[in-house]
Amino acid sequence: MVRILVTGASGFIGRYTIPLLVDKGYEVHSIYHSRKPDFEYDRNKNLFLHFCDLLNLAKVKELISEIKPTHLLHFAWCTSHKRYWTDWENIRWVQASLELFFNFAENGGERAVVAGTCAEYDWSYGFLSEYITPEKPKTLYGICKNSLYRILSQFSNQAGISLAWGRIFFVYGPYEHQERLVPSAIISLIKDVPKFSFHGNKIRDFLYVEDVASAFSSILESNVEGPINIASGQPLSIKTIVYTISELLGKTNTKLEIISETDDDPVFLVADVRRLKNEVGWEPKVDLEKGLMITIEWWKRRLGQK
Repeated sequence: MVRILVTGASGFIGRYTIPLLVDKGYEVHSIYHSRKPDFEYDRNKNLFLHFCDLLNLAKVKELISEIKPTHLLHFAWCTSHKRYWTDWENIRWVQASLELFFNFAENGGERAVVAGTCAEYDWSYGFLSEYITPEKPKTLYGICKNSLYRILSQFSNQAGISLAWGRIFFVYGPYEHQERLVPSAIISLIKDVPKFSFHGNKIRDFLYVEDVASAFSSILESNVEGPINIASGQPLSIKTIVYTISELLGKTNTKLEIISETDDDPVFLVADVRRLKNEVGWEPKVDLEKGLMITIEWWKRRLGQK
């Protein structure tokens, strides 16, 4: 019996992953930090909800000993908008993740998939490939994620656990923090802000959140190991995204201002997704226009718009 433990179950990606795993008939154990998640799943005999602070190492040991999961899907981390890049909590999450994985191994765990980040790479290369691009993170967040991967990679080999590491690129969709690009553009255009300013000439690799969740689900079911980029593989300019949102909202007369680049982020960041496509056998199902339209309708409901 496949028994899957999912951390970060109420997070941006985790909330979309749970239903996919439940629908496939797996026994799914989802962990929530708070006493009550801000959404509800349909009652299902193979879904179990647990409330546990993963930073409480004693509670984690007790919970995993009780569940004895065969599979682990680990999303939980510190995610405060903007702050997470330098947040000291990253260090605590390395510790918590190590303890989680150690207890998973001690209780017979077989297969683990952990959420990594494209911030582990040397961004100066632009086109980022798992086994070619050097790993050279520049932020505490990226360093902690990459350090965790290196430790778990070695430990999993010794413990006989199959480990895959999903490096997430740029995700958008419902429940994303409102100050990030896509939500901020949607909210500003819905509210008819006189002028929306943004950095428009950078090229990024965006993927709709349900596709990200689907990719993680497929990786968990596969036997592919090591780092795997989770992205679309399609270069897309920021201005294309904002202009598409304005068109979908019928706000093409709104003044959109592309401001000059003032930071050190590279102009081009796109993923090599050949491992995801050829080895896992997964491809995106939601194109940009559909994903943005779903997100727009969600924000309209959130803002009380028709």
